[in-house]
Amino acid sequence: MTGQLTGTAAALYDHIKDLPIVSPHGHCDPSWFAGDAAFSDPAALLVIPDHYVFRMLYSQGVNMADLGVGPEGQGADPRAVFRLFADHWHLFLGTPSRVWIEHVLYQTLGIGTALSPDTADAVFDQIAERLARADHRPRALFDRFNIEVLATTDGALDDLGAHVAIRDCDWQGRVLPTFRPDGVLDPGDPAFGSNIAQLETDTGCDLSTYGGYLQALRQRRAYFISRGATATDHAIEEVHTEWLTDPEAQYQMIRKGGGNAQAFYGHMLIEMAQMSVEDGLTMQIHGGSRRNTNALIMDRFGRDMGADIPVATDWVRGLEPLLRRVGNSTVFKLILFTLDETTYARELAPMAGHWPCLRIGPPWWFHDSPAGIARYFDQVVETAGYHNLAGFNDDTRAFLSIPARHDLWRRCVAMHLSGQIDKGYFGRDDAERIAQLLATDLARDAYGLAR
Repeated sequence: MTGQLTGTAAALYDHIKDLPIVSPHGHCDPSWFAGDAAFSDPAALLVIPDHYVFRMLYSQGVNMADLGVGPEGQGADPRAVFRLFADHWHLFLGTPSRVWIEHVLYQTLGIGTALSPDTADAVFDQIAERLARADHRPRALFDRFNIEVLATTDGALDDLGAHVAIRDCDWQGRVLPTFRPDGVLDPGDPAFGSNIAQLETDTGCDLSTYGGYLQALRQRRAYFISRGATATDHAIEEVHTEWLTDPEAQYQMIRKGGGNAQAFYGHMLIEMAQMSVEDGLTMQIHGGSRRNTNALIMDRFGRDMGADIPVATDWVRGLEPLLRRVGNSTVFKLILFTLDETTYARELAPMAGHWPCLRIGPPWWFHDSPAGIARYFDQVVETAGYHNLAGFNDDTRAFLSIPARHDLWRRCVAMHLSGQIDKGYFGRDDAERIAQLLATDLARDAYGLAR
């Protein structure tokens, strides 16, 4: 989708294409690397967990249960699932999913047969043969992909047992947890009550008071840091922060099933930011996704099954209370990810171009495509510059697609910088330095990953 690079773009790409992969935010399962067991089958690896894939197929009338998704899909024949995927392979023309999966098939796995409805079984067998080999187990692939560091996303109540196992084994791969506390911060979460009870049990703190609640959160953050975490992550639909004058009173109402859930969560985001000032964890906010919009899919298959849709976002007003308290800190980093592209030039670039703590995350989810990346650079660089960006992260559950996603980003970086040179904005030497920043160094800095 980026076409064949030529001239200056090709030279800039050559400068960065073999740099190590820095993957500071994603959703890979750390147990893959703790146990290092072979991946089970092609469907379980490439189709069933990928909401980019089954979302598209569902839009064209394919039954998600037939794809092995959710409780209804348990027991589906992997070969039948893969055949169904291959029968609809044409649906992905023009999408980044097609680019990523082709990269996985033909470059990462070295499959010699083009995928089509007629070749589904042959491709399935070739993939299965490779997955059974020792050199295609998770740790071997991690090393072959030249991954310098990979961060997972872990709930606040996770015991991080897989991360402890990785740390204590003789493998040298660097896999770090990320503290995801939404389940114990957001009273709107259906499991909030049981999560708070578990938080009290796990920490031994007295959560009958707001002070005890904060103590428990600090304890969990410290536990994650002791296991290597460098960042937190927060997913919110509406960007809203506010500072409560009496958080104890609101906390007590929340505990009894009442209170203002939005106000409390908005206050807790500020508390998380203030804790980041204290303990150094980079804070990430992914804003503007309305979750689980298809009630039928939610009821049948559960949460996070492809029906999340972008909504308009107000970053300026939404973050004003938080920035009023910690925005001028030079030791705190807050990375902002949006699904509302209209905010890049109007809000995020001017904000990151002023507030010392802010960095703009790379294009996310519906926009991590060649066109989306080009739009991103066009809208943010003139106001925010390059050093107020957070580099790249792949944000994926699909481990084998990590090299494909980083390669696409690096090609788009080369094309963008080549255009900047053509416009006379700077020369080749500056472009090479910026290319390395965007490929690796900005992510290392934003997430505190430099050793």
